[in-house]
Amino acid sequence: MADRDASEPPGPAAAAELRNFLSEVPAPAAVGHRIVHSGPHLTGHTLIDARVRALLAEVADLAPLHVAPALPLVDAARELLPDVPHVACFDTVFHKDLPAQARTYAVPERWRAEYGLRRYGFHGLSYSWALQRTAQALGRPVDNLQVVLVHMGGGCSACAVRNGRSVDTTMGLTPLEGLVMSRRSGSLDPGALLWLQRRHGLSTDELDDTLHRHSGLLGLSGTSGDTRDLVRARAEGDAAAALALATFTLSCRKGIASMAASLDRVDALVFTGEIGEDQPEVREEICSALTVLGVRGGLLVPELEDLMREGLRRIDQTRRGVPVLVVATGETQQIAAETRRVLGM
Repeated sequence: MADRDASEPPGPAAAAELRNFLSEVPAPAAVGHRIVHSGPHLTGHTLIDARVRALLAEVADLAPLHVAPALPLVDAARELLPDVPHVACFDTVFHKDLPAQARTYAVPERWRAEYGLRRYGFHGLSYSWALQRTAQALGRPVDNLQVVLVHMGGGCSACAVRNGRSVDTTMGLTPLEGLVMSRRSGSLDPGALLWLQRRHGLSTDELDDTLHRHSGLLGLSGTSGDTRDLVRARAEGDAAAALALATFTLSCRKGIASMAASLDRVDALVFTGEIGEDQPEVREEICSALTVLGVRGGLLVPELEDLMREGLRRIDQTRRGVPVLVVATGETQQIAAETRRVLGM
């Protein structure tokens, strides 16, 4: 019915922006909040009460780019709409039943039991939406599909889904692990971090800031974390942009292949997220080098307006290999669906 988008994370003015927005729209029956990390104690989408709010504060440091900025907006919305139910919708819930071998890190039992070190996985709201759309497109039930889903945006990850359940994913305890991302490093040799601390004296705060905000495509190119900028720069002969894109697409291929290793077959490869839906050059470079999985290049390039209107497109041209689909990002719609489900609406 109405929307308001902001290009920057919520800041001090977020409450006023929300108040202005609410003054222009019909009174909502409920509020759904995207919360990236649920932590160990919340395993389903849930109503936000004092206990849940306190638990969210405890896990904010596990997703510092996401949970910490979200909580002031949760508080503002609850204050502005005190008589309306507020529901926390978690990206981690989609992966809550990861098999033990997929969620367990090879570290001592004390770290796992006492510190709670384990893989959570993220982008679950996006994956939930994309999985349902994929099943509809292929005319098959979700519980009879084995697919690799790839979310590529500011954050990037891949996920293996077997019969409707996530069985493996590239992100881990935090959204920093896995694929190269726009500004996040993705996976890095843990020995390198120890070396940077010991040999070069980098502090925890320096490592945190650099790995979350100044690495990934931005760190590689030195100019931009946006693949659209890098594709243009590469065409103009920018060697750093070319390296950034080559490193990124290799990372994606390796992530996709590792997810396929957790399946018996690959019924479809599905792209979603801002890069996934709006960067045909990246999709082509990933798929053309995945023939080992039966994925082929020569992909169709749907118009973005058509994709947004229709919601999905199958883009493998020959129809002889693994189906390749693009699904328009649907996290907002999934939040609405999960909020209604929690409230029995």
